[in-house]
Amino acid sequence: MESSNSDKIPSGKVSDYDRKTELKFFDDSKLGVKGLLDAGLTKIPRMFINDQHKTHTNPVSPSSPEGVPIIDFKGIDEDEVLRSQIIKKVVEACEKWGFFQVVNHGIPESVLNAMIDGVRGFHEQDDETKKVWYSRDSQTKVRFSSNFDLYKARMANWRDSLSCLMAPDPPLPEQLPAVCRQ
Repeated sequence: MESSNSDKIPSGKVSDYDRKTELKFFDDSKLGVKGLLDAGLTKIPRMFINDQHKTHTNPVSPSSPEGVPIIDFKGIDEDEVLRSQIIKKVVEACEKWGFFQVVNHGIPESVLNAMIDGVRGFHEQDDETKKVWYSRDSQTKVRFSSNFDLYKARMANWRDSLSCLMAPDPPLPEQLPAVCRQ
């Protein structure tokens, strides 16, 4: 791996590539993807490259009539039949797309913006502050991680996550990173 610092994830030729060592080095650093970039990464590490990806696949184009599913939650708590229909749409979107957009969910835009600002603020913190929150334990109430399936997936995803277990009991404000408490 090319970086401005020599102590970053080692790179190697195809013949001497050791994926397990690269994954462990990345995980043990507790820096996440953004930490790699902040450290001066100049080349994407092999663990993030999907050699089996075919560039000639035909993804849905922006002009396609079929796009990301948008699911309207209006009335979900007022009508059991409507609630069942909405749940069915969520299931279908998850099975077909893996994600969807929700509208009329009742969360004020100011709350959504504050949440985005908090998460952005978390990821912009210095590495040592974020490392305190790094964990691979999925039962940790609040955790910073990169790739929940890092050691199982064929390739790592280029993402970092700040996760909070919200059910059955959401974390108390003092259990959240300071930058996320507003």
